[in-house]
Amino acid sequence: CIRDSVNTTDSRVELSFDVARSPSIPDDLRPRLLARLANRLNDGVLTIAASENRAQLANREAARARLVAALRDAAAPPPPKRRPTKPTKGSKERRLAEKKRRSDVKRTRRPHYDD
Repeated sequence: CIRDSVNTTDSRVELSFDVARSPSIPDDLRPRLLARLANRLNDGVLTIAASENRAQLANREAARARLVAALRDAAAPPPPKRRPTKPTKGSKERRLAEKKRRSDVKRTRRPHYDD
């Protein structure tokens, strides 16, 4: 039986993790975590609330899983820098040929007046 208005405030869980002062985070990783989680931190503390389940134990597990996911995502190395490339000669020629083809199509659609 699914109820729409189940009161889950009694089973709500808040999990707090001090990112700024935690000894379990390596010093070289800490600045990256603080920068990427900046909008979610309050005085260097990450707080995660879980209240989607009726059982408090399930909410604890959900909060832990979300904490792990947030820390893992924030700790991921930045993507490699994009190496700018130039279009190849062939792609330039194909582009210009297609533009010429479209131009010809449009030109043939125009009414031409004989004087």
